Amino acid sequence: MVIVDTSVWIDALRGIASPQAIWLKQTLGTQEVGLTSLILCEVLQGVRSNSEFRGFCADFQQFAVFDSGGAKLAIAAAKNYRILRDQGITIRKTIDCIIATFCIESGHQLLHKDRDFNAFEIHLGLRVLHPPAIALN
Repeated sequence: MVIVDTSVWIDALRGIASPQAIWLKQTLGTQEVGLTSLILCEVLQGVRSNSEFRGFCADFQQFAVFDSGGAKLAIAAAKNYRILRDQGITIRKTIDCIIATFCIESGHQLLHKDRDFNAFEIHLGLRVLHPPAIALN
């Protein structure tokens, strides 16, 4: 399963042609795609109107939404944050620590467009889906 980060959903919903958003649009329905409850919250927070909010809530029901809470995951995310900090890397957002750790612990790939996840990939074994770059004409 590929967990799609907020950074990619935002591009896809805004029609931004990033390689990640294009991969998402091209593979919906053919690839197992999911998100965490924190990603869902972040995406829905950015919706401007009530009617769009209701529509997006309904649209996201088609995807697996994983609970990203609990003490075990919180402790593991804090440990990962401390490992990276000890290597001189500071992750800017706690949510990114939780999302990356969830993917590491559950064995899911992450599709993202956020540099904070790079350290998790390089140092902690986060599996990241890297879509091919596209040529824009």
